[in-house]
Amino acid sequence: MDVLHKHPVKSEIGYPNEYFIDFNTQRVFTFGKGRSDGNKSMKCLLGGKGANLAEMACIGLSVPPGLTISTEACQEYQKNGKMLTLGLWEEILDGLESVEQEMGYFLGDPSMPLLLSVRSGATVSAS
Repeated sequence: MDVLHKHPVKSEIGYPNEYFIDFNTQRVFTFGKGRSDGNKSMKCLLGGKGANLAEMACIGLSVPPGLTISTEACQEYQKNGKMLTLGLWEEILDGLESVEQEMGYFLGDPSMPLLLSVRSGATVSAS
């Protein structure tokens, strides 16, 4: 996975680069049907809603399959002029494919349409 992170790293010509690529950071976390890539301890990374959905799936509650895009990915998007950073779109599509496979419905399929609920959230909620 290609991920951009802000760090003062020297380029080949000796000037600091604003970003470097970290190939090990997960930015899209899937959950549902008794399994999850995350849990409640990951609130800073998944936001409050994402961490709670992940935890509910982990403990076996009936949570429909879904995905959470990390707060880091959202921050990268903002810093990158509201453009997706390297590889993020592919990670989102992989997560969506996981949801489609678990549900048996597919985004854009008129005979078996996948219906989604999209929520935004912060690591700390006012409610």
